Amino acid sequence: MALSDICEPGLLRREPAAGAGGQIVMLLLLGTATGLGPAGWLAGLVFAAAGWAVLGRALARSGRPHRPFGPANAVTLARATLVGGVTALVAESLLGDRPPLAVLAALGAVALVLDAVDGKVARRTGTASPLGARFDMEVDAFLILVLSVQVALSLGPWVLLIGAMRYAFVAAARPMPWLNGPLAPSTARKTVAALQGIVLLAAATVPLPPAVVYGLVLGALCSLVWSFARDVRWLWRVRGGARTRARTPENA
Repeated sequence: MALSDICEPGLLRREPAAGAGGQIVMLLLLGTATGLGPAGWLAGLVFAAAGWAVLGRALARSGRPHRPFGPANAVTLARATLVGGVTALVAESLLGDRPPLAVLAALGAVALVLDAVDGKVARRTGTASPLGARFDMEVDAFLILVLSVQVALSLGPWVLLIGAMRYAFVAAARPMPWLNGPLAPSTARKTVAALQGIVLLAAATVPLPPAVVYGLVLGALCSLVWSFARDVRWLWRVRGGARTRARTPENA
């Protein structure tokens, strides 16, 4: 029996494997530069293996597993490698080892900047796809989750609400499928989402007065709650096919 008969086609593509290989290279570089310990290595390797499996299966189930990966997805894959590095550093901090803030800030900042790049590349090259949009969203969500863990170590567990909110929304959509409905594009939603990463990275790496950090993170959480509540309200209004009769929410 051929290997292709055993494995899903997406798992055999070179891009997920390249992403896992790039993650290992990232861990080697972090090990050399920061003395990455066992916790960081374990977290990074788990991230690499999970990323390979999830991306491979997503490619296999996309309906066109052999189409070109696309330049925008390549940018997102590079960003995922940076997020894996952030994950490894944060895992070290969970054991009481303070991560090198300069390295954490650099990895996080480049990952956030590239978040504004992959979408533009997809539009300019005509390679936008539901798979690419979902891939981008999952990398964003995990970066926010990991950064919220890092900030929670100093501000308290309430910060984890920022990282967990998107996953709670996905879990809630299982018993309430109307939450999976389409949402109109919103500048406000994009701005709030970008704000989370910027604020959390600053709170984790920039030496600011505690009151300032607390206020910034609390403000980011409040804006995120508002954004999710706004979208949930819209989805509730248009559930059951009423979307075509309802007014599109304003792009504030």
